[in-house]
Amino acid sequence: MNYRDIITIEPEKRGGKPCVRGLRITVYEVLEYLASEMTEAEIIDDFPDLTREDLKACIAYAADGDHQFMTAPLSP
Repeated sequence: MNYRDIITIEPEKRGGKPCVRGLRITVYEVLEYLASEMTEAEIIDDFPDLTREDLKACIAYAADGDHQFMTAPLSP
């Protein structure tokens, strides 16, 4: 699985933070849910647009120390 196929960055969406498949759900939110001990099933129940593959992509993105994506600055 290549997280680059799932994680997107759009300057006009969520301040350019990495999101899941262009949704308004950020990688950081997913990681916070996992860190708070929510299970995959609980997260997917709360956010039905997400898949197990999406959750794995968020973890892979966080684990990749060489992010090719950067947060895009907002235009003034």
